[in-house]
Amino acid sequence: MEMPGPMARPPLRRRSITDDAAMTIERYPRAARRFHTAVYILTLLLLASGAWLLTGREGDPTPIARVTGVPDAQLHVWLGWALLVVALLPVVLSMRAVIGFVRETMRYDRGDVGWLLRWPAGVLSGRFRRHEGHFDPGQRLANIAIVGLLALLILSGVGLVFVHVGPFFALLATVHRVATFAFTIVIVGHILIAIGILPGYRGVWRSMHLGGKLRIETARRLWPAWTERRVHDVLASEVSRAARRYQEESAEAVPDE
Repeated sequence: MEMPGPMARPPLRRRSITDDAAMTIERYPRAARRFHTAVYILTLLLLASGAWLLTGREGDPTPIARVTGVPDAQLHVWLGWALLVVALLPVVLSMRAVIGFVRETMRYDRGDVGWLLRWPAGVLSGRFRRHEGHFDPGQRLANIAIVGLLALLILSGVGLVFVHVGPFFALLATVHRVATFAFTIVIVGHILIAIGILPGYRGVWRSMHLGGKLRIETARRLWPAWTERRVHDVLASEVSRAARRYQEESAEAVPDE
């Protein structure tokens, strides 16, 4: 899940206009990368603590529980509240980015089905079909699954904090457990792609780590239309700045009469 970000305009770092290998581009701004990091750290901790409790090992404290002195069940609840707070931050701090994320996630283009059909081959060859979105069609489906399952987990988790007995408690517990299993499968797939071990996604991990700068050839392979728009915007901005500097220098060079 990458959010917030679609509305932001991170910079292009250029060494040579003609050498793609020497160019890097910042796919997501710093705020989006920090949000992503906070979400995945809390999510992984919740999955680990939830699996520990689900296997009936509540009486055997995890290393984190030993260090903090907080029982695993209580720790799981606190982590859940922390995830809720983090998940709501973009709504409070960057509604424009949230709207952009939703718009780009929910978009549909005529070539999306063809892109998805050719995706397995692209994973191995790196030759993906062109798409026009900020996210590729696979990312859009992943965004829907991740956000939807996270919302289901958070809502059912909050319900379980306040409801302790009865049929509604049993329903919430079942929803929470099933959503956890489904979310785990989705996240494993997301991590497999994001770490870049698959040939088609080599280098993509840099988009969210180590400053968020990835090679422009990688960006063009995965997000061709977005990369073209970004390069165009950056070059246009550079030309505009150069023109202003020329005008200022020319004005200074004119002798006073």
